[in-house]
Amino acid sequence: MAKIMVVDDAKFMRVRLSKLLTGHGFDVVEAENGEEAVYVYKAEHPDAVLMDITMPQKTGIEALAEIRGFDPQAKVIMLTALGQESMVVQAVQAGARDYVVKPFDPDRVMLALKKVLG
Repeated sequence: MAKIMVVDDAKFMRVRLSKLLTGHGFDVVEAENGEEAVYVYKAEHPDAVLMDITMPQKTGIEALAEIRGFDPQAKVIMLTALGQESMVVQAVQAGARDYVVKPFDPDRVMLALKKVLG
């Protein structure tokens, strides 16, 4: 099964997404900020990434750009709060494949993953 990296500075959000994904048979690795996301991505080579936009140390958009710099095929789905439309546009321009608005609908998360994983 595919390996998904979940990146969010909120532990409850990582736990919630990890439970959803493992319940659907995915392997899950986690990172709690953009800096760690880049490191974990290089070490784990996940098939797709669910990454929060707003995080300390390195934003999701900065981490996305760095990840896409060494893996142009990276499949990254951004997680965003309502009202962050301009950041979503930046993320898509930086190479995000899709986005999911928080609080997320589990079906929307699974649809986005299905879309990027093919």
